[in-house]
Amino acid sequence: MSSRTDTAAAIPVLDLGPAFAGIPGALEETAAKLRHINETVGFLYIANHGVPADLIEATFAQTARFHAQPLERKLALKVDANMQGYLPMRGSTTRSSTIAQGNKPNENEAFFVKRETPGAETSPNRWPEDLPEFRATALAYFGALEALAKRMLPIYARALDLPADYFDALCNQPFSSLRLTHYPSASYSANEYGIAPHTDSSFITLLAQNKVPGLQIRTQEGEWIDAPVIEDTFVVNTGDVLHRWTNGRFLSTAHRAFNTTPTPRYAIPYFFHPNPDTLIKALPTCVDANNPPRFPEQTVAEYMAWFRGQNYDHLRKAQPPAAAE
Repeated sequence: MSSRTDTAAAIPVLDLGPAFAGIPGALEETAAKLRHINETVGFLYIANHGVPADLIEATFAQTARFHAQPLERKLALKVDANMQGYLPMRGSTTRSSTIAQGNKPNENEAFFVKRETPGAETSPNRWPEDLPEFRATALAYFGALEALAKRMLPIYARALDLPADYFDALCNQPFSSLRLTHYPSASYSANEYGIAPHTDSSFITLLAQNKVPGLQIRTQEGEWIDAPVIEDTFVVNTGDVLHRWTNGRFLSTAHRAFNTTPTPRYAIPYFFHPNPDTLIKALPTCVDANNPPRFPEQTVAEYMAWFRGQNYDHLRKAQPPAAAE
């Protein structure tokens, strides 16, 4: 997997501390920086995010603990139609990509966690009975990342010249998920990856730093570059939902991952989505007479049904058609 490695400045770092502290003028200044990054790169690091380092480390440790179990125990929790539970190795194939076709099944296994809302009519997560710390840690991490994403919403709103609270009611019951992934050490043949080149389906994705390298992003010039490790930051990228919502203004940048090291690699991405019934319709600040809407209107749930049906083998039957650009 060739790439360029001198990328310290290619993926910018955004300090959230001043905006989160309510320093006068900081929200607008941070939003202006975020706007420029999302219109030119689509990937960034965030510093001073407020998520405890020990919770991040515990989540990595519990992810490793889950995947170290015998296969039959993991298969007892095999992923269901709601995308909750264990996805076996090579259980997904990236088919929604527009830049990499003919991909082989992805060389990873994962465990999916969904939002749990007491009293709500949501499908419960499925947990290993003999790993209580796994459940507690995963839910604590999920909650911390949801809180962080919601704290960032005013910055995204102002970056798009919208009222600071514009996204709040549209994302107060987010259709989000946490993916606890294991990439074993592997040698990759043609069209084979840990996860093939793709764009995320999300509003934004929050990815904790990984001590084992393997993430690469594709620049707007078409070159693959490594995402270097910057301690105490998260990698954040715009997903397809926000790309469509902004009428293409904010980039949803392709990326891929692999593991050619001799040690296992784990990743714990959190995919933040608006509410399932939120309509993804071009934002008023992203359309005009010279820039009409580029995408058909869809709810978040409708778009996600298509995306999952493309990429996850157990959901490949009778999927609705894609809403094309």
